Amino acid sequence: MEKKIRVRFAPSPTGGLHLGGVRTALYNYLFAKQHRGSFILRIEDTDQSRFVAGAEEYIYETLRWCGLEPDESPLHGGPFAPYRQSERKKIYREYAERLVHAGQAYIAFDTPEELEAMRSKHRTATNPSPQYDHQTRTHMRNSLSLAPMETKKLLEAGAPHVIRIRMPDNETLQLNDMIRGQVEFNTSLVDDKVLLKADNMPTYHLAVVVDDFLMQVTHAFRGEEWLPSAPVHLLLWRYLFGEEKMPAWAHFPLILKPDGNGKLSKRDSDRLGIPIFAMDWKDPASGEIISGFREKGFLPEAFVNLLAVLGWNDGTEQELYSLTELVEKFSIERVHKAGAKFNYEKAKWFNQEWIRKISVEELSFIVRKIYNQYSLHIPDEIFLRSVILLIRDRCHLLPEFYTQGRFFFEAPRQWDTESISTKWNAAKTAFFISYIEKFQDISEWNAYNLETVFKELAASQKIKAGELQLPFRVMLVGEKSGPPVFDIAGLLGKSETSKRINNLLALTENW
Repeated sequence: MEKKIRVRFAPSPTGGLHLGGVRTALYNYLFAKQHRGSFILRIEDTDQSRFVAGAEEYIYETLRWCGLEPDESPLHGGPFAPYRQSERKKIYREYAERLVHAGQAYIAFDTPEELEAMRSKHRTATNPSPQYDHQTRTHMRNSLSLAPMETKKLLEAGAPHVIRIRMPDNETLQLNDMIRGQVEFNTSLVDDKVLLKADNMPTYHLAVVVDDFLMQVTHAFRGEEWLPSAPVHLLLWRYLFGEEKMPAWAHFPLILKPDGNGKLSKRDSDRLGIPIFAMDWKDPASGEIISGFREKGFLPEAFVNLLAVLGWNDGTEQELYSLTELVEKFSIERVHKAGAKFNYEKAKWFNQEWIRKISVEELSFIVRKIYNQYSLHIPDEIFLRSVILLIRDRCHLLPEFYTQGRFFFEAPRQWDTESISTKWNAAKTAFFISYIEKFQDISEWNAYNLETVFKELAASQKIKAGELQLPFRVMLVGEKSGPPVFDIAGLLGKSETSKRINNLLALTENW
């Protein structure tokens, strides 16, 4: 019987969820659903010094907004609970001590001052940040350099200590990555990572291996930045559980700055004014708000779509995918090795396409909430949907439904008079007075009839219709841009259109 696919997304609650983190969750989710497997959310909160209040709830809300509901999590429960590493604290020490007894790890008593002294002593121009490794460990205070009785005394006295992995000297380790193929590591280049901290909390290295084993994870997918840690994890699997039980690995490429020069970061968000988080994140300490895609006005469908193709394609020219289509077509093997440049203009294009793609019923629910924020009076659902159909091709972001459509619900209070005042004359005043009078003869109020009467009247008064359409638009909208002007008038109705024409005509008396 084939083993059931089990993948996990394991973020730390240290702040907002970066684009790269959400993409990792998405790729895990797609792979699990494609293979009828389980998508697990595990909260890796072992570093209590970096814990940020509200961050865990933010992770849940982000996944919920994206439609990536886990099968197992701290909220959903599951057969391998608890799913919060801080609640699994007792589990890890047993494994760390097992490594110590096997000679594959050791106890280190070094103080922060002693560690800094080691770095200072061994620092050179070619090695500015010396590591705690096979070269320096014998000069430090640990169970390898101390006599066994001295180690025992320190432990009995409750001396603060950590447990470090003992990296072998000059061994080549191999990892078969599903994206990168065979990757090799020399153990001499890797330091003796801390596995268990002085507070008895595990580091990521120990916890991720133990939990992946206990939770029967079959595939471990994570960002490229974790690739340098892979040799530590490979050894821990070998030492504790056997490499044959190790999950398959894949390391996803970085999401890069728009110019391709390095990883997209919070600093780039500030500098370029682009979102890097799924949703707004307010730092509890500073009160600073880092902008998110949801608050910028992105649909979740568009956000998931643009993330999926940041580093993956299905080999065709297709760019728009629903979550269902992504589950069907996604393939780890087609994830790129190279980093993917983030293009905010392209991101907005995806959103515009999804605004066009979803039903007017779905949009009306969203747009109604936007208009309610501005206290716009919506006459009825039919009117709202008619407005949406008229302006949605002009909207890249959801808040633009307000800027592009507010004039349907409230008359302009200001007008772009500069664009028309210099060419205004008495003939144009006379035209619009006559046009209002002609409204009484229009039996069916629609854009076609309004345009027909407009052009016929202009021809009879020997004025070019093109010279009159801009003033007409300014009368109705207040500015030069907007949907086709006769469509606007058709929706506004006879009374409101007449009123707005007269509002501007009153201003022209002073020109």
